[in-house]
Amino acid sequence: MKPSICILFFALLTSACSSGDAVNVQDLNQQFIGAWNNKDTEKIISFLDEDVHFLQGNTHFKGKSEVAQKWVRETLPTLTDLKTNVVSSSADTKTAYEAGTYSVDVLPESPDQPHGIGEGNFILLWKKGTDATWKLSYAQLEGLPVQVKQ
Repeated sequence: MKPSICILFFALLTSACSSGDAVNVQDLNQQFIGAWNNKDTEKIISFLDEDVHFLQGNTHFKGKSEVAQKWVRETLPTLTDLKTNVVSSSADTKTAYEAGTYSVDVLPESPDQPHGIGEGNFILLWKKGTDATWKLSYAQLEGLPVQVKQ
């Protein structure tokens, strides 16, 4: 029994190591954040998987068209200067994630209102598609109430 367990373990270990190179998740996220900060709506949407999920508080959008409309198109004009601080990340040949904290400037709804700052936690999960491109599969933001920017 022990030899078969050792063989199985060795087979799993070598197949995991020889199945290709892991993606650089930092590069993926920097491209995504760069597109966000440049307000490049179409580039942001091009990163989204067809089955993407977005969660923020009690809000849950799913599918590329819903996430593109309700998160990207509706939120992008109200925010600027997105920054992240990565606390945890990992990648292999099929999935990659980064998690940590974020901050973003929140633009006022009218000229007589102050600018705000939003902060919170994030996780971005990427999956490699059958066409070998990496797509954002899951995004979750847990934000604190927006504060007046000093």
